[in-house]
Amino acid sequence: MLIYLAVAVIAIVAAVLVAAARKPDVFEVSRSATIHAAPERIFALLADFRDWQSWSPYERKDPAMKRSFPGATSGVGALYRFDGNREAGTGELRIVEVEAPTKLAVTLTMTKPMACHNRVTFTLDPAPGGTLVTWHMAGACPFMGKVMGTLFNMDRMVGGDFERGLSTLKQFAERPHLVTAAA
Repeated sequence: MLIYLAVAVIAIVAAVLVAAARKPDVFEVSRSATIHAAPERIFALLADFRDWQSWSPYERKDPAMKRSFPGATSGVGALYRFDGNREAGTGELRIVEVEAPTKLAVTLTMTKPMACHNRVTFTLDPAPGGTLVTWHMAGACPFMGKVMGTLFNMDRMVGGDFERGLSTLKQFAERPHLVTAAA
């Protein structure tokens, strides 16, 4: 009986490893949402790291997360360092490309819970009644990442975070502007 169980376990492990080996060396996750606001208003929420606390789903994974913004918080070169729990992780975001108000590219370098270096891009395109915002992330997928992707649906997990973030971004961007009268 134990021999059959051992053979079954070995067969399952081998199947997972073979399936993982056949996966691509890069991964991509994208989600889009139409936001009923001008691209300039949406871009302003994306382009300054201090505003990410209002809409990013990763900010809610650890309310006690330590954050630092050495230097500028917007523009090419802006840096956002974070050190959170296992769910939020530890790493940094750096703005590497700005094409206001249509594109923002950021590098994400994680050190915990596992090391990775990914490129995150937000694109804003005209859409009926507003702006189509696409949140895209791509990066290398080493063998252990492929194994994890075989066991867990990473597109669904990360994509779910992106969907929540876009939904919150939509809420903030669609709020009426406050107009103050000049004295």
